[in-house]
Amino acid sequence: MQIQIDKEQKEIKKHGSYEFPVLLSPEALSNFDTESFQWHWHTEIELTFVLDGMIEYQVNETLYHLKEGEGLFCNTNVLHAGHKGETKDCRYLSVTFHPRFLYGYGSSAMQRKYVNPILNNPRLSSIHFTNQEKWMQQVLEQLKKLQQLQQIQEAEDNRSEAQDSGTDALEMPDSKSNTLEIDAQISLLTIWKLIFENVNHERTEATEAGVTRDTERIRTIIAYIQQNYMDPISLEDLAEEIHLCRSESCRLFKRYMNETIFDYLMRFRIEKSLEFLRDRSLSITDVAEKVGFATPGYYSRMFRQLMGYTPRMYRKRE
Repeated sequence: MQIQIDKEQKEIKKHGSYEFPVLLSPEALSNFDTESFQWHWHTEIELTFVLDGMIEYQVNETLYHLKEGEGLFCNTNVLHAGHKGETKDCRYLSVTFHPRFLYGYGSSAMQRKYVNPILNNPRLSSIHFTNQEKWMQQVLEQLKKLQQLQQIQEAEDNRSEAQDSGTDALEMPDSKSNTLEIDAQISLLTIWKLIFENVNHERTEATEAGVTRDTERIRTIIAYIQQNYMDPISLEDLAEEIHLCRSESCRLFKRYMNETIFDYLMRFRIEKSLEFLRDRSLSITDVAEKVGFATPGYYSRMFRQLMGYTPRMYRKRE
């Protein structure tokens, strides 16, 4: 599988519901086709808690090496992606929630005094939670509570499915929690309070302008690649999109993304090719053409370099 995004890299997946805008989701990098999830963003805030293994998690220009027991705050509307680290796999809990779950209704004192100062500060795109500071330890304790709530929710879902299918529900453990939504809100508000009290959220207009401009340029490059990956793409095309020279465009992208424009383009084309490879009516040559490779031989070489095996071997694995 891979994260589903629209042409602006916004994730299409629904995170909770209007009544309960929170999604507690256990994830594993091995569940993704390339053991990574591609660049995307969403209006919801995301908290990540690593259960085992390690993940290279990038938010805008910052790359984190998240280890077991550590967490990450990813602010609303920021680009982020994840890749396999030094371990074979990484299991983690993803907690995504709409900011209104914290403040209740628009223009409230909660929103104005405590939520907006963090949401609207581009310098606070992410925060890495480790055991090095006491307040971060408290955040991690709340993430553990959210993991327990996710397990309770999963048990309840399994119980409901068993009852619907006629399975003897008495065989399943009783894990019902009548206060799951309240407990989730308490944990998320506690985390938010700790962030508000311990992180500098003062704004510097000059710095913010530079950060915002560069971030928008990166988004423009990514959007252009994702919309035109099937056609030839040159550095001149990308530089013209963001109104910089070729060399400065390359330096900007490498500084923010920790990879070259060429590497990103090749990886995105390979990832897009996976869905075409599942269509057995298409030949390898057809697939190569659909994702912008000039020859099937070059496509196969780049595929093997990224995936560790050939497109034909991938088809046999499916």
